[in-house]
Amino acid sequence: MSDSYGHDEHHPSPWGPHDWDQGAPHNSFAPIILAIGVGIFLLMFGGLFAFGEYDPSYLPMVFVGLAVIASAFIVWWRQDMSFDGTYEPRGRGVPFKNIQIRKVGVWVFLMSEMMIFTSLFSTYMRYRQGIPRCDTVFESGDWVEGVAVNCYEPASQLIASSWWHIAPGAINTFALIISSFTIVQALRWAHKPEGSVDEDVRRKRVYRYLGATWCLAVLFLTLKMVEWFIGFHVPEIGFLGIHEHEIHSLYSEGYLINNDQYQSHNYIDEATGAHMMANIRVSATMFYVTTGTHGAHVLGGIVGLTYLTYKAWTGAYKPQSAVSIEYFGLYWHFVDLVWVLVFPFFYLY
Repeated sequence: MSDSYGHDEHHPSPWGPHDWDQGAPHNSFAPIILAIGVGIFLLMFGGLFAFGEYDPSYLPMVFVGLAVIASAFIVWWRQDMSFDGTYEPRGRGVPFKNIQIRKVGVWVFLMSEMMIFTSLFSTYMRYRQGIPRCDTVFESGDWVEGVAVNCYEPASQLIASSWWHIAPGAINTFALIISSFTIVQALRWAHKPEGSVDEDVRRKRVYRYLGATWCLAVLFLTLKMVEWFIGFHVPEIGFLGIHEHEIHSLYSEGYLINNDQYQSHNYIDEATGAHMMANIRVSATMFYVTTGTHGAHVLGGIVGLTYLTYKAWTGAYKPQSAVSIEYFGLYWHFVDLVWVLVFPFFYLY
């Protein structure tokens, strides 16, 4: 029997809804399209900021990569919308016999992600231990005014300088921890046996918890932008002893990946008035690449949560189809765990 998408139940379309009674959609084009889109985006984005210099000629292809990625998600979502838990493919051979194939795929993906972040952390520690800190160089007096010193200036020198500077990162930490709780609650309500809860109540609880997770993820990226580029104003609160002042962003402080003439008010010789200048390209690059990579994963989570929340709003998640939330939850817990490591290493140390 054919449908409006031009396929019959034995030959599901690789572009649209899938008949899960016939098995998993192994003929989907979505993974291939996604891989091509990510490849284009990463290659062009790397050229956009090659050697710390902005090259706008790569910008059109960056958007091409994003467009290809978006088309992959559209294909994937159209197919997944038809999944109601009727068929969940399981492995048939060792070592994954009787284990959901999609769950195995998620764990393999997370292991590859662990290698990415392990590489970033190990590189950070290598540079952190191998390059003298800027404050150490300044105190030693082994510098000449007007000549940039190659040294390591951790972002924590700026971020941990006051409670107000560290507030966005601290709030983000709590936001991600709470979001791990809300995603679990969404799964809990989706898993409740049929008949034990009113279906409309289930629908509302699932999409509200997923929506709350989405809001917390958006809050995370918003505060990240405040920390990096915007800054904020602190009003005077007399009874708390808080004076009016500005909290400057890292960008306005000059903490940039291409800054080889960084100057800080901390590096002024009070006796002579001489100002030490530092090349902080390595330290700033490590900070932005690591935290930016994590932020990209949060952004990917927002994209996934947008779809999950919409599907939950339609009432599609029930005990037999709740595994999709579980698989996403594995990814989201990983993102949370990575931030728990990033925050102390890059914001406090």
